[in-house]
Amino acid sequence: MQKRILILIFFFLAIQNSFAQTGSAKPAPLQADAIRKLDSSTISPDYIDSTVTELMAAAKVMGFGLTIINDNKIVFERGYGYRDKEKNELLDTSSVMYGASLSKAVFAYIVMQLVQEGIINLDKPVWAYLNKPLPLYEGYNDLADDPRWKLITVRDCLRHSTGFPNWRWLNPRGNNELQLFFVPGTMYAYSGEGMTLLQIAVEEASGKKLEDLAEERVFKPVGMVRTSYVWKKEFADDVAFGYDSTGQKLKRKIRSKANAAGSIETTIADYSRFIEAVMQGRGLIDSVKKKMISPQIPINTKRQFPSLNTDTAEHPYKDIGLSYGLGWGVFKCPYGNAFFKEGHDDGWAHYNVNFPDKKISIVMMSNSANAEGIFKEVLEKIIGDVFTPWDWENYQPYKPSVFPVVNNIPIARDTSLKQYVGIYAADTVNAVVALEDGKLKIALDKGGLQKSTMNMDRPDFFSLEMAAIQFQFARDAAGKIEKMIIISGKERHEFRKIN
Repeated sequence: MQKRILILIFFFLAIQNSFAQTGSAKPAPLQADAIRKLDSSTISPDYIDSTVTELMAAAKVMGFGLTIINDNKIVFERGYGYRDKEKNELLDTSSVMYGASLSKAVFAYIVMQLVQEGIINLDKPVWAYLNKPLPLYEGYNDLADDPRWKLITVRDCLRHSTGFPNWRWLNPRGNNELQLFFVPGTMYAYSGEGMTLLQIAVEEASGKKLEDLAEERVFKPVGMVRTSYVWKKEFADDVAFGYDSTGQKLKRKIRSKANAAGSIETTIADYSRFIEAVMQGRGLIDSVKKKMISPQIPINTKRQFPSLNTDTAEHPYKDIGLSYGLGWGVFKCPYGNAFFKEGHDDGWAHYNVNFPDKKISIVMMSNSANAEGIFKEVLEKIIGDVFTPWDWENYQPYKPSVFPVVNNIPIARDTSLKQYVGIYAADTVNAVVALEDGKLKIALDKGGLQKSTMNMDRPDFFSLEMAAIQFQFARDAAGKIEKMIIISGKERHEFRKIN
């Protein structure tokens, strides 16, 4: 253990010294000096860090990934908090998260490519692409006595107007059957069943399975190297676990069958690359992209869920033209039309909204059931989005606690660098953190290594300027620093504070 730590620190500090001598520099992090909001004002990365960490603390959010796109390019991308709190493993931009319904947006993008190539026609009935009548497929025999299934088009599946419930086990009649609740095409009702049906048609029309289509048309071209509609064993080296509202870790589901409606595994980095590609129009000609993110059917309900609700009284979203496009929700605001997609499951909460006229997007992904409680404030404070219908999404803002905490640890009140000064021990190796000329310096008590400056990325998180190594300071229940964690890629080494 001692030898590994010595080698680790020596290696990275040596890299730092060599960079300093040669004038070389490591690649710039994914962040601009100034991030542009919708109103063209700007904010700093430090402001983003402090805002996000404070909101996470107040709402008890376990882990959070955030990306901002300006001028249709990623300019800020960062992970916060934990991917596995019990193992003290931090969430980074390569941590694999369950994407839930973000799956649908990727699938819609694939379908629109097939539409562009003439393989699929939006207004053809789905049955036209099937090799046999729908009721003869496993799981669809419930429709045998209802001929309305023949009316379901590809467009209906993408715009959520099939007439199906979200999932058959959510059938409001309590019978777990797949049934039609209205004539297809006549109204909006969010449905994973509709996407799953379209997946069958797309696979049979193209002669390829969904995972192969996605790899060929999206994952490889976009550079989504840690994304799949099915679980891959290589994801295990940096995987996030979901946490419920009480902070309890949830069992990780392993999905071996691709489902267009909700099986995708991805990272904040990968999914943001996908959004960047969509914003840039890669893979789709302008007319097809415009069709995908244009209103296809109005939404008249006060809430999105339950999906078959009809609570249209005093509908508050008429002024923003809340509608559904082809795989994406859409609305209008003073900055032009916007399109969005969310993802949700037990312990997972994601949201992406895009403003093409301003060339601005934001992607939020979290492994915490509490994350939706901070979405409204993040949108407002980070990009100035006060237009997202958060109430329709049921993104209820968190209720502030009397004493804000992060994962049951009180948030630091002292923001000075002095609090980090001390001696940190691991086996027989000590790391000495000192404050000199207003900067933190780190050195080993053995080996005679030169002191190196630790730069604060955000409260409790530091890095070396010229080396890929990070430091996290962890606190005890009283909010006092009790240890320092040295992080390099997948390597993590803990040093206990002894003085």
